[in-house]
Amino acid sequence: MGQDSGIMLTERSKHEDVSPQKEGTAQDKEDMWRVGRDQELNRNFRFLSVLGFTAVLMCTWEAVLFGSSYGLLNGGKGGMIYTYLGALVGFSFVILSMAEMASMAPTSGGQYHWVSEFAPPGSQAILSYITGWICVLGWHTGIAGCCYTVANMMVGVVAINYPETYVYEPWHVTLLVIAVALVALLFNTFLAQRLPLIEGIILIVHCFGFFGILIPLWVLSPKVPASDVFGSIEDRGGWGNNGLACLVGLTGPIYALIGPDSAVHMSEEIRDASRVLPMGMVWTLILNGSTGFVMIVTLAFCVGNIDEVLASETGFPFIQVFLNATGSVSAATGMTVVIMVMQFCAAISNVATTSRQIYSFARDKGLPFSDFFAQVNPTFTVPLNALCVSLVIVCLLSLINIGSSVAFNAIMSLGTAALLSSYLISITCVRIRRWRNQPLPPARWSMGKFTPICDTISILVLLIIWLFSFFPLTKEVDAKTMNWGVAIFGGVVIVSLGYYMLHARKVYKGPVTRVKMTHQR
Repeated sequence: MGQDSGIMLTERSKHEDVSPQKEGTAQDKEDMWRVGRDQELNRNFRFLSVLGFTAVLMCTWEAVLFGSSYGLLNGGKGGMIYTYLGALVGFSFVILSMAEMASMAPTSGGQYHWVSEFAPPGSQAILSYITGWICVLGWHTGIAGCCYTVANMMVGVVAINYPETYVYEPWHVTLLVIAVALVALLFNTFLAQRLPLIEGIILIVHCFGFFGILIPLWVLSPKVPASDVFGSIEDRGGWGNNGLACLVGLTGPIYALIGPDSAVHMSEEIRDASRVLPMGMVWTLILNGSTGFVMIVTLAFCVGNIDEVLASETGFPFIQVFLNATGSVSAATGMTVVIMVMQFCAAISNVATTSRQIYSFARDKGLPFSDFFAQVNPTFTVPLNALCVSLVIVCLLSLINIGSSVAFNAIMSLGTAALLSSYLISITCVRIRRWRNQPLPPARWSMGKFTPICDTISILVLLIIWLFSFFPLTKEVDAKTMNWGVAIFGGVVIVSLGYYMLHARKVYKGPVTRVKMTHQR
């Protein structure tokens, strides 16, 4: 990496020609110059729109509802609450570590860029390359998971409204997944420049929808003693140990909390990114973490007979809980539609994040046909080719075990495991760099002397969660109940390594080759 003085950096920033639509702050120009990239995308996002983007993509209080089958089966009512609390505390360290890295290097590449810049020199290229592929996998399964959830909710709503006439067919869900993904892509194309405004509005719906679900449950559900909830830890998965069962149930709350790095991949569209981006991630943790906790406690008090809700023909325990609590199909439908709309909005944010991830990785020559995927459409000012390939991949994923709750669980755990892997690799690289007292770029948002402790705890937490994300829902498994996420994850890693050895190692050198040294700490 070449040495340049701070004066040269400032002069370069002053004379850089950026159009008014793309212009950011002087610090944004410095950050882009440091990573060796031109400003191609419009910086339309501000703090509230970033907060809306991450909060809605994570959909934490919504996700604790439709991911409750993990906790109810592995932990029961009380175990579900304690598992969520443990996940929230542990994952908070991960989000704080990533927020500081985002402030150091706010670039659409995110984790694979951080690995390339901060990993030991001998392993920068290969580790960065694997991380990039893992992120692409994680975000595509994220889109598929969102669309799959929306599709299944639609089927569940139809099932409770027309129990006598509706006959479920697997292809119903497949077509709905494709339709939801297509509409999300259209949002990210024709309304791309309005996306910050849309995200701000959705944030308001996200907050008001929370109370729209919470209040009916509080008012209408039968009252149960607190001891029946907080004193109840159950192992329905057959693991033989309550503690192990709760660890297996970690996938549910982590799925609800994962995704704070989504805004990182939008960083080249955020004004004053090195300050606004980490602030948005931290406030998302506070907002979503607290509302998710209130919602999961409420669900535990309202769930009633666990066996009944797990066996519900609606496909989701929470829909049956709504139906039991309100005693009204119309009310349960309305409440479910709120969750469905929010999850669709999460799909929109997922599509935006995934396309930027592909765009960034492709411009670094990390993917086949990189020049094609790295193009920014001049009409819409978005990476349209990357958006389209995301749609194709999601359509193909929708064909895997279509119409099966096993497919949903596999997709959910696979996306979680992939993103957790990228967090683990990137935070470990930074921790090693700090341990060796090697310089790091300055961060405008930092935890100061607590950063090494936070990074160490993050790594330990991630190792535990990553391991259990590959576990099946129950101990007794067969071909249908096995969690095949580990096979797909391993397959993608093997394919990426094969492509790297055959071709990519000749063209992929990693973002570090363009990074310019500035005043480091």
